[in-house]
Amino acid sequence: MEEIYLDNSATTKPFASVCQIMMETMETAYGNPSSMHKKGIKAEHYVHHASDQIAKTLKVSPKEIFYTSGGTESNNMALIGTALANKRMGSHIITTEIEHPSVHNPLLFLKEQGFELTFLPVDSFGHIKKEDLLNAIREDTILISIMYVNNEIGTLEPVAELAKAAKEKKPDIFVHSDAIQAYGKYQIYPKREGIDLLSISGHKIHGPKGIGALYISDKVKIKPILYGGGQQKGMRSGTENVSGIAGLGMAAEEIYQNYKEKIQELYEKKSYFIEQIVKIEGTTVNGVELEKGIQKVEETAPHIISVSFGGIKSEVLLHALEEKGIYVSSGSACASNHPKLSSTLKAIGVKRELMDATLRFSMSGDTTKQELDIVLETLKNLLPQLRRFVRN
Repeated sequence: MEEIYLDNSATTKPFASVCQIMMETMETAYGNPSSMHKKGIKAEHYVHHASDQIAKTLKVSPKEIFYTSGGTESNNMALIGTALANKRMGSHIITTEIEHPSVHNPLLFLKEQGFELTFLPVDSFGHIKKEDLLNAIREDTILISIMYVNNEIGTLEPVAELAKAAKEKKPDIFVHSDAIQAYGKYQIYPKREGIDLLSISGHKIHGPKGIGALYISDKVKIKPILYGGGQQKGMRSGTENVSGIAGLGMAAEEIYQNYKEKIQELYEKKSYFIEQIVKIEGTTVNGVELEKGIQKVEETAPHIISVSFGGIKSEVLLHALEEKGIYVSSGSACASNHPKLSSTLKAIGVKRELMDATLRFSMSGDTTKQELDIVLETLKNLLPQLRRFVRN
């Protein structure tokens, strides 16, 4: 049975080049990067090279790249570290109602430590309003965290525009963006866009799991959240994951090769899939504006498609597709496998009965139109059968 993988927002298949350099480092550069002998120096070389590769894609200094265990730690470090370091300046933080749990939950922790939070509402497509952001900024606001792309519905937030407006009102404010679903899909230049802290994850860009990075502008006052041997200039103690870092650097370099062509192809496939799936009875595409038959697809992320299917539980449909060799996700697969209604779908106003009837299809550059046709045909055949079963 042919397998069709459409859960690339959960994780991606590593590039062959990533696997190769990881094996290379594990076999030949297994020294501790902190060691002063040749083996340590060789390992350190791979770390520095990866920093150069990642920094080049962001147009920042390699010294501003810090490695973590993944996107979750990057977000925790950015939020908790910045908030604690700047508590004397203020205790107010602004975010949105549709952030990933790795942003939302650290902020709830900070609330327990005495910080005040403002959650900005979003419209039916997941966008926050600039006026709402500006009205929320106070004298004691120290940090704003806005995701670049929403992981469930693919909303693209105008982070650069929002950051500029916020800093015009309060120049000393820090802006963090969770770019874990955006890095590799957009050319992001933090310094140009007014972003002070930017989180990325390896396994979302065909790199390894267990490795991420955080861009920290040299202007940001921040405290570490892990203490120990003082690696990475004291910002993130612990022996560096050399093979993971090398794999992340390679993935960052390769994901941006022929970037424009790859992204255009993804948009074409997304447009095609949406055009076809809305023809199936009882389907609703979330986060994409359908106006007079025209999809404003290119105002959303190129790889994420959120679809609600009336009259069927998402878990039932997910497993029915799985039996056909098609792998998708119900909402977000990044939190846990425990069923929970999506705060993002609730925030954009999805009907209660559809919130537990939504699947996320997420593509990669390897996804083909032929695969999408198989998925569409499978859905056309499965949905009437499953709905009859539910009614009975």
